[in-house]
Amino acid sequence: MIGGPNEFNTEQEGTSVSPITISIISPEAGTGRNVVAYGVAKALSDSGKVALLRPIACRKETLTDTLIKVCSDPAGRELSVASCPGKARKDREQARADAVAAYSELVARHKPETVLVVGSDKTPVADPDRFLLDADIAADLRSTVFLAVCTIERTAEQVFQSVASCRDIVEAAGSTVAGIFITGCTPEQKPALNERFAGYDQPTWMIDKVDFDPSPDAEDSHSHAAQVFQSCAPADEVVKAAHVAAPDVTTPIAFQNDLLARAKADRKTIVLPEGEEDRIIKAADYLLERDIVNLVIVGDRTAILKRGEELGLKHLGQASFQAMDDEAVLAPMVSKLCELRAKKGMTEEQARKQLADPSYFGTMLVVQGLADGLVSGSINSTANTVRPALQVIKTKPGASLVSGAFLMCFKDHVSVFADCAINLNPSAEQLADIAIQSAQTARSFGIEPRVGMLSYSTLGSGKGPDVDLVEEATRLAQEKAPDLPIVGSIQFDAAWSPTVAAAKAKGNAVAGHVNVFVFPSLSAGNIGYKAVQRSSGALAIGPVLQGLNKPVNDLSRGALVQDIINTVALTAVEAQAD
Repeated sequence: MIGGPNEFNTEQEGTSVSPITISIISPEAGTGRNVVAYGVAKALSDSGKVALLRPIACRKETLTDTLIKVCSDPAGRELSVASCPGKARKDREQARADAVAAYSELVARHKPETVLVVGSDKTPVADPDRFLLDADIAADLRSTVFLAVCTIERTAEQVFQSVASCRDIVEAAGSTVAGIFITGCTPEQKPALNERFAGYDQPTWMIDKVDFDPSPDAEDSHSHAAQVFQSCAPADEVVKAAHVAAPDVTTPIAFQNDLLARAKADRKTIVLPEGEEDRIIKAADYLLERDIVNLVIVGDRTAILKRGEELGLKHLGQASFQAMDDEAVLAPMVSKLCELRAKKGMTEEQARKQLADPSYFGTMLVVQGLADGLVSGSINSTANTVRPALQVIKTKPGASLVSGAFLMCFKDHVSVFADCAINLNPSAEQLADIAIQSAQTARSFGIEPRVGMLSYSTLGSGKGPDVDLVEEATRLAQEKAPDLPIVGSIQFDAAWSPTVAAAKAKGNAVAGHVNVFVFPSLSAGNIGYKAVQRSSGALAIGPVLQGLNKPVNDLSRGALVQDIINTVALTAVEAQAD
């Protein structure tokens, strides 16, 4: 996990900050929730530096302004609100991304000790998925959750079941519940509620019914509500509950945000050889607008900027452009290529012909130190991207091969799948090296690797030459990296599921907890990652080309703009390690 639980890397002199983050969400989000939000904000602000985040809030609502006044570190409404309800209904994924981006900006600028996240408000437009979205955003922010559930028109048992349903949704999203506020309680209801929640495994507070005016100038209403809240939920109890351990979760949106933040913290220069492709320049515009990387775009500057203007792009001018017929760059490039390929008898004429290929030209920009890495493949094949890198960038010292891994971002964690791109039928020695390379890739992105060498057999349950190959690869990998947690041969289900592992690989500490999956062949790996991606909805980032002296990464020819953005950021992060 990049940065660890509840930590977002931010561009603030290269530092990371880890505030406590607590989200208040409610299936009703009415007055009772507002009382809780006000009371919690006051309790937390009295004990430390607190900033407010509203992932989704209407510009006309007033609760946000009231909460900002209470917070000990008021950030202002512009920085505290990420999106509006209308936009969130139309595009849930973008609303989640906006919330994470706003969180990172808030933390970078203010460095609060605690971030209080207050979920969606009640609106006149029905939105059945609103609570689900609030729960997903809490997981994206690696935030624990305070639930606020109202008693109005509910029996004690109905309140209890409502809490259970909400808790199931929060935990399914990947977050954890730190406490429950039962709001709108009357004296008649409290005995039954106290009896039903007696011995509950999370702190539970019964909040008396009280009117609350969210307007910033309604100070008498606020003062009265604060007194009622404090009498029902003492501040020391609330603060203690808010400081429980953050959920160990990395959602795809959180991972992408972390990736961009890490790239931005130490900006590298990435070359894009396919500069006249619309998806490439759209991705470039996004990255340049946010100062995430420096870019060298191969192609005619005038033509690319004109196309960018037609597409409504406004930031392409911040890139460097490199024409392929620029003799000042081309001449030394030809000499260097002839030097590198001297054993192959390359002549100047052959070199110039080779450098007419944009992928080759872009690769030589990396070789000459004019860029730190390269991303290509949106219109070129993998072979056209990899071949120049193998010929002139070459493999790292000690690396026997280049392999391709995907970062698979599941709902609540990230795994590595390899080799899914390069090696057809690797030998046992090659499989062992792929396993070690993939573990190194995992570590470079903050994932502590646990490697599974995949087969149709689990620890000897099946026999055959394919099993023998994987078991020999496991032995060799253990010899080369004795401290690497690894299991093999193992079936995918036993590698993935602790329940299956308990039956098939009883007592093995790695089985059921694998996060680096090494496939026995390219066919298995390519089918495997695509089957998982399409059937589970996992986000696949990559392939990361492992084993090269400089980072060169390939795109699928079906890559979306977001895929290109992710791959460029990933390449920049790899370059930081060089």
